[in-house]
Amino acid sequence: MSRQLSDYDYILPRELIAQRPLERRDDSRMMVLHRSGEKIEHRKFRELKMFLETDDLLVLNNTRVLPARQFSDEGAIEFLFLERLSATRWKCMIKPGRKMRVGATAKINGTLLRVEEITEDGERIVAFERDVDVYAGGSMPLPPYINRPTDERDTARYQTVFAHSAGAIAAPTAGLHFTAKILSKIPHTFVTLHVGPGTFLPVRSENIEEHRMHAEHFSVSKQAAKKINSARRVIGVGTTVVRVLETAARQTRLAKAFGVEFKDRQIEPQSGETDLFVYPSFTFRVVNALLTNFHMPRSTLLMLVSAFAGREFILRAYEEAVRERYRFFSYGDCMLIL
Repeated sequence: MSRQLSDYDYILPRELIAQRPLERRDDSRMMVLHRSGEKIEHRKFRELKMFLETDDLLVLNNTRVLPARQFSDEGAIEFLFLERLSATRWKCMIKPGRKMRVGATAKINGTLLRVEEITEDGERIVAFERDVDVYAGGSMPLPPYINRPTDERDTARYQTVFAHSAGAIAAPTAGLHFTAKILSKIPHTFVTLHVGPGTFLPVRSENIEEHRMHAEHFSVSKQAAKKINSARRVIGVGTTVVRVLETAARQTRLAKAFGVEFKDRQIEPQSGETDLFVYPSFTFRVVNALLTNFHMPRSTLLMLVSAFAGREFILRAYEEAVRERYRFFSYGDCMLIL
């Protein structure tokens, strides 16, 4: 199994990076990968149900994206607020960072803030002169590969129709294709993982085993665990769901080691933080199939789908997606891995 970062690279024409959502969520294309036989089909997302079987269960991430992007009052500095540390102190990402060294100041909505610290990852700890609502007047934190200002349409479209639990700074994008009508016809349940800054950070180590994921908060309810444990086949909608379920399985396995009885593949209701990094050689204990978008070269997300379907098969599928002019990344098309 490859551990080299360069082995998770591919060539992507920039014009294939979707800059805006389609008019209709369910108009997305869907590449279907059959791991048995390594067959590839080209379908539409609205055909998803025809690939599901009796007692299958879709598991989706119901996190809600916060309007965490703000600009300084003069418009020169962009802030992405990540975590509240106290009444007046926040962890955030800032662009351009060179203008906001320790001691630098700026104003947001008339309130002064000062940079107190720069973390190892380049994030800033800032202190406001008073308690403020950093989300008031904020906008959706679109990924940096969407090269345009956020507009009103993003408020709805960079949010799933089932978004419920506020806390993310990025959307669980595999869920963006669903409409309420499609979801009403498919057995499903929800878990929560609040997508954090790790989704934006590149893998810097050539040996991918040296990479460390940022911890993100997750939860699995009693009702969700019961449905998951009863399903014949679990279809994870997005890489965030995979990380939740496989983390939960490992926590449950740990509980078994201390004498708590669970059947194989079962999980228990729980909440906590996960920094699970999934790459080839990983053993999947819960997820049987995966619906996911197309991911950036050299990303942890590409490594996860490579672990699920095989690196060579995934890279061949990506090459075909480029030839067939699929739309890539957050507002792009999707892939169903069976």
